[in-house]
Amino acid sequence: MVNLEWYRTFKAIYKTGTLTEAADTLFISQPGVSLHLSSLEAYVGYKLFDRTGRRMIPTERGKVLYNAITEPLAKLEEVEKNFQKSTEKLTPTISVGMCFETFQTTLEQYVSSLPFNLIISFGEYREMLDQLDKGILDLIITPKKGVSPNIEHEAFSSEQIILVGGKDVDKEQFEIILNEKGIEHAEEWLKNEKWYGTAGDMEHLFQFWILNFGHKPNFRPNYIVPNLNSIVRCLKGGTGLAVVPDFLCKKEIENGEVQLIWEGEKPLKNTLHFGCRKKTNYQTEIDHIKQLFRKMMGKEDI
Repeated sequence: MVNLEWYRTFKAIYKTGTLTEAADTLFISQPGVSLHLSSLEAYVGYKLFDRTGRRMIPTERGKVLYNAITEPLAKLEEVEKNFQKSTEKLTPTISVGMCFETFQTTLEQYVSSLPFNLIISFGEYREMLDQLDKGILDLIITPKKGVSPNIEHEAFSSEQIILVGGKDVDKEQFEIILNEKGIEHAEEWLKNEKWYGTAGDMEHLFQFWILNFGHKPNFRPNYIVPNLNSIVRCLKGGTGLAVVPDFLCKKEIENGEVQLIWEGEKPLKNTLHFGCRKKTNYQTEIDHIKQLFRKMMGKEDI
């Protein structure tokens, strides 16, 4: 009989495109992900992915299987969550959605001390807004506001998108070129450096480049890593550039492990919001999570 977790793992690989990101999403080891996938392929009798470098490209049969299981699996997960809530009378369970990097940088350290049960979900902001509206999630952390009349958004902080680099990057040379030769020469200098990016999210780089240079970047990063926190760790090696939210590398900049290279001609800021349904049975638990975020990130002028 097929193991339901094999389908969960298959779905995570399909959505993230790599075994590493799937493991991060599911909070299991990469060998565990590989084992689930090989077991499922052996069970169904055909390959579900073609392995191209580090990317997992779904085969035609893989696409068919994904389309077949997505909706039933989502319903089962919703039943599982609702059943857990109904059977745990004394200890409430709330579901919170946010990006992976935000969780690692803020809430992760407090999870073991929470006085209630917690389910963390990672996904795209549009998907999380839909799940919040449907009652699958109870709270989301998002820079994007939805339009549903059932959801209220509370701005609580902001993030600035900045250009950072390893400590060996020649920041002084960049500043001389920018000040003496202008923005076009500065752009060329930047393009000739080594760049880091992530497979799932290039939005920060695109927004920063369009705001400062008037067009999307016409180059691709040299190194694609699992997530933004991975980028910051790689930059501590001394070389390379990346565009990331400032709160992800604040400590590294203060410690001199990473350099703030440029904030741009115009600051690029995103307002962060709490999103929750107007009617909820978990207001006390939601307020607790909100308080932890304010403690970690600080309530800034927005």
